[in-house]
This record gives sequence, structure tokens and C-alpha cells, in this order.
Amino acid sequence: MKKFQAIIKFQMDDDFMTLVPPHRTYVNFLLNKGVFDSYAVSMESQTCWITMNTESKEAADQVLVKSPLYKYWTYEIEELFVYDSQHYRLPALQLN
Repeated sequence: MKKFQAIIKFQMDDDFMTLVPPHRTYVNFLLNKGVFDSYAVSMESQTCWITMNTESKEAADQVLVKSPLYKYWTYEIEELFVYDSQHYRLPALQLN
């Protein structure tokens, strides 16, 4: 499995917000399944960043295409060489 970063720009219209609940259901499914590692959205810049685990860039694209919000997106997918976060670290020791 390889790691990819999807950088998504989106444009909103009147119907956009009606598709957010089914999109969030899809995102939660992919997070629970381990396909998405992280998902972040900025309404200020109308940008979304998704870190995902797939076999290829094409497979990552096929995951994104299934989103209800897909028609509002322009995006790039980049393979990551290094991905590190607190999530992948051992928990800090707490001495009693």
C-alpha cells in the first residue's frame, strides 16, 4: 500500500451543502476502513486535503470519483515519500 495526498479545490453553489451529509458518510466509511488517514477542509480557501492509502494513483482517483461532491472538485493526487504524524508515534509515558 502506498500513501497519497489529494489536494482538492472546490467551488460551492446552492446544491453543494445538500450533498455534504452523504459525502461525510462516505468519508467516515473510508476513515473507518483505513483508506483515508486524514481529512481536512478549509472553507476560507475552499481547499480539502486527504491523505489516503491505495495501491496506485489511479486507485486513489477511483476512490475520489465516488464522492457525492466530486463534480465540484478540481484536484491533484501526489504520492508521498514521507508521512509522519503523532498518530504514528508511541503514546507518551505517564508515570504514576
